[in-house]
Amino acid sequence: MKTAVVIGGTGPTGPYVVNGLIDRGFQVTILHTGRHETDLIGPEVEHIHTDPFNVTQTSEDIGNRTFDLAVVMYGRLRDLAQLLRGKVDHFVSIGGVGVYQGFANPDDLFPEGMPVPLTRDADLVDDQESFVKLRRIRETEEAVFETHPEAIHLRYPQLYGPRQLLPREWPIVRRVLDRRPFLFVPDGGLTVKSQAWVENAAHATLLAVDRPSAAVGNIYNVSDEHLFSIRQIAEIVADELGHSWEIVSLPQEVATSTRPLLTSWSSSHRVLDIRDTISDLGYRDVVDPELAWRQAARWLAEHPLEPGGELERRLQDPFDYAAEDLQYDVWVECRQRLAAVNWSTAPGYSSAYVGRLPNPAND
Repeated sequence: MKTAVVIGGTGPTGPYVVNGLIDRGFQVTILHTGRHETDLIGPEVEHIHTDPFNVTQTSEDIGNRTFDLAVVMYGRLRDLAQLLRGKVDHFVSIGGVGVYQGFANPDDLFPEGMPVPLTRDADLVDDQESFVKLRRIRETEEAVFETHPEAIHLRYPQLYGPRQLLPREWPIVRRVLDRRPFLFVPDGGLTVKSQAWVENAAHATLLAVDRPSAAVGNIYNVSDEHLFSIRQIAEIVADELGHSWEIVSLPQEVATSTRPLLTSWSSSHRVLDIRDTISDLGYRDVVDPELAWRQAARWLAEHPLEPGGELERRLQDPFDYAAEDLQYDVWVECRQRLAAVNWSTAPGYSSAYVGRLPNPAND
């Protein structure tokens, strides 16, 4: 029987990967801290409890064992890649998308903002990048292929779905549960970010496990195929949870309450190109993203975060509804004043497809 070691394995995507490996005929061992056990993984799976961020301890706990496959989803990847050199036949690793140049500071690029879509071979952060963590992501990717030239590395985006340690969709869900009459969105809520439903991300990982020849030695972006804007996600979540509200657009620089939702000081798009993931790995969404967002909303409604608790504090959303109500009143006043401006000639849409063009001979 083929053997696989999964480092991590109990997070939001882990059980889908572990069970997918079992379905593929692997005898699976998961190597993790043991702090997040789950009944989604059956008793046939061996557990090695260790600290994947401590390579010395991990080395002692693995010993001289070898495996046909390693899927590294957690821990200090560059050290684990070195540790598993010569111990595994196929190496699949998970990293992040912050490796792209401008990802942390899209406003520093010219023209301002990230390219859409962001291709797999787009410019990466260089040694001048001020965020050390982002430089290390690039260096880690390089270390993976130095030790495992035929590895397949996946760049995960922000994930959504059950059992997230820090569910980024909670700011929307809680406001729905609190029956807020309106929701502020930055710059029309038009920002689109590549995200992945947990099962879809796990599916991409399992396709890398299958090792299609075109994918060997390459890096792939992971994302849902069908993406929604912030506004669309807010509409889907509200609809799923039986609520309706007014979506109010504010300029990003004054839309203070939307910062935890945007997770950035820029409303620039962050859209990953996954065409190579589709062509080389054969990826397609296994769960339709609209259905996935509905499931994510329902799960959070049934497993809500503690109001004012540690996770809400980490999300940095104070849910200051009094301040939001005050901003709403200011916005109503500004909208009325702007609408009252008289134009000598009303600007048109300059499109033959929007209504009909005026014809003096007929009017």
